[in-house]
Amino acid sequence: MGLIKDIYSVSFYEKFGQAVAEVYPSFDKQKFIETIYEGDFAQKEWKERMKHTTVVFHQFMPQNFPEAVVLIDKIIENLRKNNFADSNLAFIFFADYIEMYGLDDFETSAKAFVSITQFISCEFAVRPFILKYKEKMIDEMIKWSLHKNHHVRRLASEGSRPRLPWAMAIPFLKKDPSSILPILENLKNDPSEYVRRSVANNLNDIVKDNPEIVLEIAKRWKGHTKETDGIIKHGCRTLLKQGHPEILSHYGLESTNIELSSFEIKTPTVKIGDYLQFHFHLNNKNKEPKTIRLEYAVHYKKAKGHLAKKVFKISEKIYHPNQLTKIERNQSFKLITTRVFHTGIHQLSIIINGTESEVLEFELID
Repeated sequence: MGLIKDIYSVSFYEKFGQAVAEVYPSFDKQKFIETIYEGDFAQKEWKERMKHTTVVFHQFMPQNFPEAVVLIDKIIENLRKNNFADSNLAFIFFADYIEMYGLDDFETSAKAFVSITQFISCEFAVRPFILKYKEKMIDEMIKWSLHKNHHVRRLASEGSRPRLPWAMAIPFLKKDPSSILPILENLKNDPSEYVRRSVANNLNDIVKDNPEIVLEIAKRWKGHTKETDGIIKHGCRTLLKQGHPEILSHYGLESTNIELSSFEIKTPTVKIGDYLQFHFHLNNKNKEPKTIRLEYAVHYKKAKGHLAKKVFKISEKIYHPNQLTKIERNQSFKLITTRVFHTGIHQLSIIINGTESEVLEFELID
């Protein structure tokens, strides 16, 4: 598998440049490619290459922003005719173009987002417009939530997330998300799972600052439809991992008379790059079937010596009375770019319906 930055290749720019030239005859494809590769292009990472492409593309476009937007629509139409797939990540610079050069032209940019997001998602690019225009932009996004195209409806939800990962946060929505709740209400029964998952992710963002709002929504939406119940469950995943009493009660997740036994770490010493192996037995000692949400927590040692807990889900299912079940799991300590491991004593615990068990220790070594 190649590096993500390599989606911006000579082949890509050749094909893209040709598609532009076919609808914009004055476009100098060769000069465009030469300009792309001037300077330190080879040293640029993915996002830098994307931003660089935006800037160079702008140099070869009409300098009148509304004219450029009309042309981008024509380019996208031609790209589709030339079998460029929708959602091709390389084309995210179209959205970036609107963010960089359209922030002072609300009307044109809002229409551009509706068009472009049907080809490549615009949830990152729309966020500076929320910060600048606040309620005016959110009112527009409420309209998007009723759009016939599911990509536009998803943009309404995904773009308005208070804490969208890898994007700028929206402080006023973290403080008070009430203005975006109509978007979520409009989308709670959306026929597209792609859209419903975005609604759940938006709720999970809101939970981190305003859990009481999501708990109230959970009560109102409960039992509305199977799909809406699914949104709530996924949207409350942070509360479930935290063992929040109200959400546990909402799902009838009680730990009374659920017996944990034979909890053992099979690899008390783990090398970085290997797996932590553990097992335990679970028995429902109640007289009736119980839904049991099983998780385990790894308490990772951090650089300053303290421990930080991360929860991993095992399963959530019904256990019958006196159903003794053995559960075995492996937890990877292979090196990945998103996590740094530190040698020393770590901890492991089992969580049953939000209640954490005894804690066992293991040592991570080089």
